[in-house]
Amino acid sequence: MRVLLVNMPWSPIDLPSLALGILKRSIDERVIGARAEVLHANLEFTDWITKRTEFTADDYEYYALSSYFMGCGDWVFSSALYDDPEWKEDEFTQVMSNRLRKSRMRMTKKLHRQVPQFVEEIAQRIVDHAPDVVGFTSTFQQNTAALAAARHVKRLAPHIVTVMGGANCDAEQGAAVHRNFLFVDHVIRGEGETAFPQLVTSLSEGQTDLSAIPGLCHRKADGTSVANAMATAPLPPAHILPPDYSGYFECLASSVARNWVEPKLVVEGARGCWWGEKHHCTFCGLNGSFMQFRSKSPEVFYEEIMDLARRHRVLDMYVVDNILDMGYLNTVLPRIIESGYDLRLHIEIKANMRRSQLRTLSDAGLIYVQPGIESLNNRVLDLMDKGVSGCQNVRMLRDGAETGLSVSWNYLHGFPGESAEDYAPIIEQIPALEHLDPPVDMSARIAIERFSPYFNRPELGFTGLRPEAHYRFTYDLPERELYDMAYVFEAPARGIGEPTVTALNDALAGWKKHHVDARLTHADLGDRIVLVSRRRAFDWRAIELTDPLEVALFRLLDQPHAPAALTRKAAARTAGDAHGQDEVQHILDRWTALGVLFTDGGQYVHIAPAAVNEDLLRLDFMRHLHTAEAFTTPESTSGGDMSATALQSAQPPLTV
Repeated sequence: MRVLLVNMPWSPIDLPSLALGILKRSIDERVIGARAEVLHANLEFTDWITKRTEFTADDYEYYALSSYFMGCGDWVFSSALYDDPEWKEDEFTQVMSNRLRKSRMRMTKKLHRQVPQFVEEIAQRIVDHAPDVVGFTSTFQQNTAALAAARHVKRLAPHIVTVMGGANCDAEQGAAVHRNFLFVDHVIRGEGETAFPQLVTSLSEGQTDLSAIPGLCHRKADGTSVANAMATAPLPPAHILPPDYSGYFECLASSVARNWVEPKLVVEGARGCWWGEKHHCTFCGLNGSFMQFRSKSPEVFYEEIMDLARRHRVLDMYVVDNILDMGYLNTVLPRIIESGYDLRLHIEIKANMRRSQLRTLSDAGLIYVQPGIESLNNRVLDLMDKGVSGCQNVRMLRDGAETGLSVSWNYLHGFPGESAEDYAPIIEQIPALEHLDPPVDMSARIAIERFSPYFNRPELGFTGLRPEAHYRFTYDLPERELYDMAYVFEAPARGIGEPTVTALNDALAGWKKHHVDARLTHADLGDRIVLVSRRRAFDWRAIELTDPLEVALFRLLDQPHAPAALTRKAAARTAGDAHGQDEVQHILDRWTALGVLFTDGGQYVHIAPAAVNEDLLRLDFMRHLHTAEAFTTPESTSGGDMSATALQSAQPPLTV
């Protein structure tokens, strides 16, 4: 039994597919007489398109990541899906003319007309491999490319069994794909390490009863689509195999893409979200069918990291876990530190981690962190059910700068119940924060994602949801079917209005522009504290705190404090005359005016990292070139981060 696994555009080109890497190993090790190969069609596409047009790495990143919420990448391949190089071009132009620059519009239409030829060629390549089964992974903007390739494969070789899976095929999405596209023989919904090998085994043995395979969509003899019940429990971590990335690095080395990117490995220690199990963030649709958090044993995860690094001689890695297993701080990370490997890893964490924990991350090479900050205001964060405060998020930015971490984060707005009054004091204080890592882009109005509380619970503020407009000019389906297929939905705007959004984004643009030159540090010399500033909004350059009360207050403000608690604790640390809360409040007000403190929700925290050669610690990570372009054009995305990590970690991550 020969199995070919296909990774179509627009999968990131600097990363091998974790899903297909695991499925390859699952087939090779768990299906007797079967062998799996991976076709990196995303890399094939870069070589194909660069011979025909002025297509760049920035273009690929745009269609793979930046334009996700507008659906540009999927629309490009809809022409191949429907055998029409001008498929719904008028509808696309009408909807997108005010959202795309003219040059981007031209490129998108040009690709739209050209890609049918690529799909025909890649389908022939697939057929020439003579597989018995071909599996397509579909995550985010791979859906139409995968569907188009499956359609052409089935046309060329009807005997080849076509299978789809991935984040675009979870739950009702997968059932809708199977119902509406008859050339897809099977769809696997949910985690695929068990279901896909079971399917391949059944096919190799000639079994016709597929009803026992959890989550599988298949057809009766009369062609009727049947969707098996999905698994009732997530896959135990001990059953999650490490990926086999054979072939990816060789393929990249022979591709024009080798000049565009530095390759990275993708590793996985855990699935689900331990915070989401308790408090599902209202806007988050990640994890799909299974929120339950489970993680690999520290020994297994450590060995996987080391084995991949040794095998492929690559030290840059994405850890795709939605959230860090805090136990790894005392198990996996100390071993990485002791290993001597100079790893550079990206990880998603919670923003309330302590400085000592962040230092452990940094020492272990997990220096690119995504803490899910999303806002700097307590009320808005409560509306998200984030479980952190605005001051804690700012403390995270401060401690990240001090420990050498590059903090990747997004600013979101549009939450039911928020008001301009929640944003005004934050906007006023943003110039004081310019020495800390800014968000990766301008503030974005949230998108309503399938599986999120906002999608599942209309009482939270969003009703009358419709699939986003781009689904309607991408697919030839009635809206009731689009509703089941869609991941992103349009709804009436909630929360703040455009004047507040404009004021916020103007402040964020200033932050991004001036961050490179802004500095604020402190040095604690025991009997005094010296603050040094270089920020455009403040004309002071150095302040020395020598008064015992001020020294005590500044040290206490390493953590967020309300004035009453601050006064009480300071009294315990200083001898002599008692100091009242009015005196403390006067100092807090003065320091806030000087841009030394951040305040929100009745709390204060100082924002000056310790002076530890911050210039040398700064890293420029995930500051994609398109972001500089995005906040001066109408092409900015909405709804949250579509980083490569998000693409890899969207659940279910390990399906065909």
